[in-house]
Amino acid sequence: MPAAGGLARTATSNGQWTFLIDDIVAGRWVNPETGDYATVPYDSIVIADSLDGAEADLVRDLGLGPRLAVVFDQATEAALGERVAQRLGSIATVERVVLDAPHADMRSVEDLAARTRGVDALVAVGSGTINDLCKYVTSCDGRRYCVFPTASSMNGYTSTTASITLDSGLKVSLRSHAPSGCFWDLSVSASAPKFLAASGFADCIARSVAQVDWWLSHRLLGSAYSTAPYVIQDADEAELNRRAASLPAGDIEAFGYLSRVLTLCGLGISFAGTSSPGSMGEHQISHYIDCFAGDRHPGTLHGQQVGVASLTLARVQQSLLASETPPKLKPTEIDPQDMAQRMGREIAAQCYADIAPKRLDAVGAEALNKRLAELWPALREETRPMMIPVSEMESLLRSAGAPVSAKDLGLSSDFYHEAVLHAREMRNRFSFLDLAADARLLESFVTTED
Repeated sequence: MPAAGGLARTATSNGQWTFLIDDIVAGRWVNPETGDYATVPYDSIVIADSLDGAEADLVRDLGLGPRLAVVFDQATEAALGERVAQRLGSIATVERVVLDAPHADMRSVEDLAARTRGVDALVAVGSGTINDLCKYVTSCDGRRYCVFPTASSMNGYTSTTASITLDSGLKVSLRSHAPSGCFWDLSVSASAPKFLAASGFADCIARSVAQVDWWLSHRLLGSAYSTAPYVIQDADEAELNRRAASLPAGDIEAFGYLSRVLTLCGLGISFAGTSSPGSMGEHQISHYIDCFAGDRHPGTLHGQQVGVASLTLARVQQSLLASETPPKLKPTEIDPQDMAQRMGREIAAQCYADIAPKRLDAVGAEALNKRLAELWPALREETRPMMIPVSEMESLLRSAGAPVSAKDLGLSSDFYHEAVLHAREMRNRFSFLDLAADARLLESFVTTED
């Protein structure tokens, strides 16, 4: 019998960390939207309390080739990289590639491609930056890669996109490919610095605001939408939230659920063909911070910023949806010269062109106002089950050890206000940031954020 789309069991009640994930990877899971077996581009996903001694067998089964580059930085070398390199020496010729303070940008992409040109495949040992670099390099040249995460810090390990900063300085999600294998050693993740898991948890909590944004875009503009990404992670999200306070203590069960939710989010992106299931207005705010803070950037992780931005966006969403009447939209006011002053001319021109489809003129604003008036009562009811109350979100983030304000991040209020006001200018995804801004309400929301 095929695995059903609905989920009643949890990982521990089934005795293994990859139940459901195994069915999805093997093509045994039926997508409840389509009634068809789901297909995803992975060969193996393993989550275990420990993988010590299993590394060679896991990679051998992927058939990556006889020459492998194991890629890590100095921190992940000590955490897991050297162990993986030594174990893989029994099945392949291994070249160790140590990255010095890597950044996920085009210069690093070119450098890694040159340094690994003579190998068959890459083995990433690390977290966001190392994974994205290995993912994008191999997607460009047709090679394969696998990843051993060293921290539960973000949800991009199994996604089919890579977050890369272009030469212009603009950070974008580039279409890429999935790892052939993703191998979680929970004992390693649980031993990582506590702020890394808090960052990953914050990336998970963003699901609620991203789903509401994506649903708004679907209902208002007719953009694509899929329930499958949420169906597969719903039960595990609830289990993870119940264990948020156990993450700072390094509890293996809490890390098991965190790793599952991060993995399932990546699988959901594969189903949807877009990162929208977990990345809408809140991620745009974080991207704005990363791209334009400059010397004001406090060195916080993307996920930490996403958690704070999720609280901001949740307050915007829940305030607007509390009203029985929809906001009244007006023509979009975005000044390209002001964008150029804040972003630089090249990035501003690129972004201004990208967001052209969602910029409203008078006719477009009136059309959307009519549509909003028709669907607003239904929209309020439809989004209610998707939302987590702001107070609950904040409590969960605090219990996981995550920042909950710009002050916690180390950002000035002025710059954070700028990020919230202008994040919508970065890409063509319509969110509640656009709804509030075009209703001339966003600035009043922003003044209450610190």
